[in-house]
Amino acid sequence: MMSIQPVMNTYSRLSVAFDHGEGCWLFDTDGNKYLDALSGIAVCGLGHAHPAVTTAISEQASQLIHTSNLYTIPNQELLAERLTKISGMDNVFFGNSGAEANEAAIKLARRYGHAKGIDKPATIVMEGSFHGRTMATLSATGNRSAQAGFEPLVSGFVRAPYNDVDAVKNIIANNASVVAILVEPIQGEGGVIIPADDYLNQLRELCDANDMLLMLDEVQTGNGRTGSYFAYQQNNILPDVVTTAKGLGNGVPIGACLARGKATEVLVPGTHGSTYGGNPLCCAAALAVVDTITDEKLDQRAGKLGDMIADGFRAQLGDASYVKEIRNKGLMIAIELSEAGSELAVLSKVKGVLLNVTGGGKVVRMLPPLIMSDTEAELLVNTVSRIIKVYMADE
Repeated sequence: MMSIQPVMNTYSRLSVAFDHGEGCWLFDTDGNKYLDALSGIAVCGLGHAHPAVTTAISEQASQLIHTSNLYTIPNQELLAERLTKISGMDNVFFGNSGAEANEAAIKLARRYGHAKGIDKPATIVMEGSFHGRTMATLSATGNRSAQAGFEPLVSGFVRAPYNDVDAVKNIIANNASVVAILVEPIQGEGGVIIPADDYLNQLRELCDANDMLLMLDEVQTGNGRTGSYFAYQQNNILPDVVTTAKGLGNGVPIGACLARGKATEVLVPGTHGSTYGGNPLCCAAALAVVDTITDEKLDQRAGKLGDMIADGFRAQLGDASYVKEIRNKGLMIAIELSEAGSELAVLSKVKGVLLNVTGGGKVVRMLPPLIMSDTEAELLVNTVSRIIKVYMADE
């Protein structure tokens, strides 16, 4: 008789359980120590047990964890003020995750289209994208393997190749129902795919010319990871909608959908909501995160540290025939191999480093904490370079 485990088998988990963390390090239940170069998949940007976050959570939990969005939540208003000031946006809807933030953006775009008299509003999304695992965000995602078995998918999405502005122009010219573009500034799950420097600028121009919403999914790229608080700030543009989550709460679940200009009043009472979204506890944690990133200029630090790490990998692996490309934008770092290296995550764990492999098994992806020291960064480069060389039978 088959044994059924109490936790659903939705993840291929590595055989390790962690007991506690400190900064960039995690410690398992056997006392082993690991350099965390994944940050809970770009979540723990301030590392583990950060004192500002720990204090904020503890103090808030001793006072009030949850009320309801039926009432005013002071922490939520303070967080909204911080985020709108940093981002240049006007208002915020809070949910619990990146998928919820993207759901809010998708609903906002559809309601915006209906207000324009479009019966079936469509949103342009990109091949290779990842926006979440709810039915709408899964349908928007450009990964067929993630969608398989969940048909029928939600309609209303038109797909274009990533980093191909001409393809987007062609869709707009032939589809009068398009009301928005939803795009990641960098495709994280797709393998840290970085588009042309002016890609977002050209999409901004297309949206302006066609009265469409530019909606940026910064669930992974936001909160300081790429060298600025939001990645789009490096393009000197403003989106109409931007979503973020992951690093916003440093492990406390929170997502945010920010809107500007004509997108700010699309959602009104009764059109959208979230029971837990923006409650006192998660907003207290996020306030500590936002203030720490901005006060300590950790976004700028991420830009410099990421370049240093990538340069280190290029020095050690750049001439290897099995390395196709080493790329980074701040602390989103990828080493693309010529063949699948799916077991590298397991080998790295054995050697005391946590990372993952994405992009069809060929991309070693690292998303280190923003607080990583130069010494820890050097250890990361040396250890991972050695692991890849051994795995590829180069030594």
